[in-house]
Amino acid sequence: MIVYSLSCAKGHAFEGWFRDSAAFDEQASQGKLACPMCDSRKVAKAIMAPSVRGTKSGADAPAAPAPDLRKMTQFMTGLRKYVTENAEYVGPRFAEEARKIHYGETDDRHIYGEATLTEAKELVEEGVDVAPLPPDINDAN
Repeated sequence: MIVYSLSCAKGHAFEGWFRDSAAFDEQASQGKLACPMCDSRKVAKAIMAPSVRGTKSGADAPAAPAPDLRKMTQFMTGLRKYVTENAEYVGPRFAEEARKIHYGETDDRHIYGEATLTEAKELVEEGVDVAPLPPDINDAN
């Protein structure tokens, strides 16, 4: 996976996760990328500073910056929106459907749904690629 800093035509900054750089290029050329704040389809890579580990330690090391809650919130909202718009909801059948896809028993497709912690652990142990979906932070429930 690769994480890019992205920005839309209106100047909103957010992050996007992609399988590789070719996946970003393909999605961008097909207009599949959207700003999570304004839904603009004009999305481009923003300038990124590399993360480099220094050699300083202890009191000489600069303090780590506090997480930017706004950026994390934007990312989680955008990721959730992307998944719900581009994957099939399978509800409580998630573990069963994920296995069928993994073992080639059904068509390869993107899905999301519910699984117990035990089911999720079993899927990971079997080598099935799964990840939790961020919660809907805009949901008042």
